[in-house]
Amino acid sequence: MTTITVKKKKHIGVGSLSLALCLIGILFNFRFGDKFCIGDIILNNIGLSAWSNGDSGIHYTVFYSIIFFIPSFIIGNIYHDNKGAKAGKIISGFLSVLIVQVLITTIINFV
Repeated sequence: MTTITVKKKKHIGVGSLSLALCLIGILFNFRFGDKFCIGDIILNNIGLSAWSNGDSGIHYTVFYSIIFFIPSFIIGNIYHDNKGAKAGKIISGFLSVLIVQVLITTIINFV
């Protein structure tokens, strides 16, 4: 007897926001080559400093980007049946853990 398997096709839905938020967090966070960082521009326009010592020191956009990564992880976890939800969840989860490790290391070095 032959077995028929039906592959469920994933659709774009709320879970797809997980990947979008993750990509926004990456764009907010990372510097691409010698170019500027988008997060620096946004923070400067709001009136917040992007660095702890002018243009050097601790780069605060790393910690602000967690605002995008945590909701991305939660949405990807809840709506895992949508397109891009699994990728957004995995990437944002990994980057969130990495940022928390950097934060803990930074705190330990200053104590």
